[in-house]
Amino acid sequence: MFSGIVETTARVAAIREEGGNRHFTLECPFTDELKIDQSIAHNGVCLTVVSIEDDRYTTTAIRETLLKSNLGGLRVGDPVNLERSMRPDALLDGHIVQGHVDQTARCTAIDEADGSWYFAFEYDPSQGNVTVEKGSVAVNGVSLTVVDSREGAFRVAIIPYTYEHTNFHALKVGSTVNLEFDIVGKYIARLMERYVKA
Repeated sequence: MFSGIVETTARVAAIREEGGNRHFTLECPFTDELKIDQSIAHNGVCLTVVSIEDDRYTTTAIRETLLKSNLGGLRVGDPVNLERSMRPDALLDGHIVQGHVDQTARCTAIDEADGSWYFAFEYDPSQGNVTVEKGSVAVNGVSLTVVDSREGAFRVAIIPYTYEHTNFHALKVGSTVNLEFDIVGKYIARLMERYVKA
């Protein structure tokens, strides 16, 4: 379980293919605090630490993860948002995030707004996911508030701290991001779908 509050960004140091899997080695400032089998959200995707060496650790993404998230497009040198799993006694500063990406979206616009930024995204609404005005969404693992919600599209406002301390500063129009929609909203949408069918 995560909160969508990114701790730091890591740099992809190496990528190794093994069958349909891909092993990512990352340089991270808190590698010395990690342990094997630990869960970490990478751009919002929960992955397990499989090895640690000096200031680098390695994690593995299976083919399904590579196809349904933006991890399949990572290259050496790319910045990745990281968040370690929540402790039971921690404050929930963001919102409840599972680390299970629902789908990807494409950045369609970036507008500077006197010291902050608006990022617009479009996604395929046929998968049944929705956003609501002032609701929560995780974009690349970052807990954000939705503005300008439309079917298959929304915007988020990014403050300078988030822009500088996550990989939002590396996004461009056309960039692919991971989306995890609000867990409560997903359950309500699924229940409504069953109710309408009944």
